[in-house]
Amino acid sequence: MRSTHNTLWAYSKGAAVTLAMVTGTAVILAACSSVKPPPKEFTQEKVDDQIMVPAGHVVALETTATGLLNYECKASAGTPAAVGWVLVSPQADLVDRTGKQVVKYSGPPATWMHSDGSSVVGQQIAIAPRVGATHLPYQLSKGTPGAGVGVLQNVTYIQRLKTKGGREFVKNCTQNDLGAKLTLPYQADYIFWKAA
Repeated sequence: MRSTHNTLWAYSKGAAVTLAMVTGTAVILAACSSVKPPPKEFTQEKVDDQIMVPAGHVVALETTATGLLNYECKASAGTPAAVGWVLVSPQADLVDRTGKQVVKYSGPPATWMHSDGSSVVGQQIAIAPRVGATHLPYQLSKGTPGAGVGVLQNVTYIQRLKTKGGREFVKNCTQNDLGAKLTLPYQADYIFWKAA
């Protein structure tokens, strides 16, 4: 009798251990399946030629910006009779691909300041129009890094892509409106490049 009892006890104990291991493994696998894969590095496969970064450069940082663009109704310096909305200052917060806020964007001049103290100033060298008059064009800027050491210290180019908004000019801008101001929300991806 004792031998049968011990056999049943050993069998029950073994079954309980097996069940615990199977359940534990299932829980671990479920947890692992909810982990997002790391984001893919940006490529220029679908970028317009005029805003493509030259060969010999690699991505230093990928970000997404959410911010505001401040415009003023002004006469053109070259043609005073021509009046239009002129960008006077941008302001945006940029997050990296993990969602962490890492860069502040302001201007003029267009300046990106990283939370690590490094910075870069951009000078527009090319644009590529977007479909839809209310979206900012895509843009390529030449970068001049600041003195701070960090992620942006060696940035040579900045691309502005995937723009949304920023050009919904809902107010008139005529000779009678000179000096009027308008603030518009926008979103964009900023890709920072450095020499390989």
